[in-house]
Amino acid sequence: MTTENRLRVHEVEVREWPYRLRLPFRFGNVTKTHGRQVVLRARVSIGGGPSAWGCAAECLSAKWFDKNPSLSDDDNYDQLRWSIEAAVRHYTSQDENTAFGHAMVAYGNLIEEAHRHSLGPLIAGFGAALLDRCVIDALGKLRGMPFSALMQGNLVGMQTTQWTPDLQGIDLGHFLGTLSPQRELLLRHTVGLVDAITPLDQAPGSAVNDGLPETLEEVVAVYRQRYFKIKVGGRLGPDLERLEAIASVLDTLPHAYHVTLDGNEQFQAVEPLMEFLATMSKAPRLRRFFQSLLWIEQPLARHVALQASVKAIDAICPVIIDESDVDIQAFPTAIALGYRGVSSKICKGLYKSLINRARCEVRNASNPQGKLFMSAEDLTTLPGISLQQDLALVSLLGLVHVEKNAHHFVDGMRGRPEAEQRRFVQAHPDLYRLDTLPDGERIARLILNEGGVQLGSLDGPGFACAAEPDWESLPPSPPSRWPDILKESHVR
Repeated sequence: MTTENRLRVHEVEVREWPYRLRLPFRFGNVTKTHGRQVVLRARVSIGGGPSAWGCAAECLSAKWFDKNPSLSDDDNYDQLRWSIEAAVRHYTSQDENTAFGHAMVAYGNLIEEAHRHSLGPLIAGFGAALLDRCVIDALGKLRGMPFSALMQGNLVGMQTTQWTPDLQGIDLGHFLGTLSPQRELLLRHTVGLVDAITPLDQAPGSAVNDGLPETLEEVVAVYRQRYFKIKVGGRLGPDLERLEAIASVLDTLPHAYHVTLDGNEQFQAVEPLMEFLATMSKAPRLRRFFQSLLWIEQPLARHVALQASVKAIDAICPVIIDESDVDIQAFPTAIALGYRGVSSKICKGLYKSLINRARCEVRNASNPQGKLFMSAEDLTTLPGISLQQDLALVSLLGLVHVEKNAHHFVDGMRGRPEAEQRRFVQAHPDLYRLDTLPDGERIARLILNEGGVQLGSLDGPGFACAAEPDWESLPPSPPSRWPDILKESHVR
């Protein structure tokens, strides 16, 4: 732990803005048409020297961190605002420490404090995940180094802790130095539960007609993607019928394609999941589709997912955890039950992703038959800071493809000031273009060529952001009403 990389978090500003989806997005039991994004910046100094502001952004995703149907979307937003407020208190009250040291000092305290307020570890870690990104962004700016170099040189001070007993004796700094960032990432297209597969599936008058693909058939033709993530609903008949419709489109591709399934906790036990996969494997219209299946993600509800073995399921298809990846210790528990992998989501914390990546490397080295792996998943990372930092993390992890859905379900940077959009296009011309609409409005949109995105512009000082939002146009985030909401009668 070197003195020159010990830092202090002085203050944090939290802003928030609403956005709308261009297409409805259904996962699990909810359909989303709008949302809110929180945007943070933290002022950080090293060794009492000059300070710099570091930024981060993330959607306040309702009905994912906590799926209690008694809670409204606004209640979920307040849970996540509480997490940010708690993280700000813990980070700004600490003495100088490394970036990783700040995270670990706060980690256990945040989980304990959240538990006292009836909040789970996923929510406890949300605010800290954002603060960690702000700190790393500021550190990179102060050192004049990009994210990849900061991490490869372990300027953040990563080391094993009491929460990683399975990695004792492993030099995490050495591990970080072995990582080789990708220069390009292929995007895995998300097919939601109410997505139109062909234009014939669109209800009369429902077409958006904004110049972007709307149906899966159009996505395949325009974006030319080869990786797809399919949401399933946990009902055998409807799921199989819908998968056959999806396969009828994907099977027209002249090249190989790859699919993953996302259960979003829709199965309550192992047996129905076994029946679903076994039936799918025998369906004639799903032959190529099933042969293209890479894994199924979090099919079991989180209250049962880490209670029973999934080794029988793994014999049919590898299974990974996502919502059950609640804390740093979850993945080893899942491995013992037969899970083969774990998702990286930047909203769950970049340090957790890196620790789990190290676990895969260490265990696969000692057991080549283990074949543990990581996936990269999305929780609607909007274009700008959120998208860019997630892409940079996935690149560092050395993964080849990543689920990305905001370029499809959200119309680029629509809703942000045009001057802000121009700054991002100018700073990251390999990622964004500026489209002019018939009415003259200009929208910054993601550049997707042959199913992939280029990452060269993310290598500037800081954490993958050479442009910043228009802070004055972002209203302050309202104070959280949690835990007062617990006293309201509609919460059970």
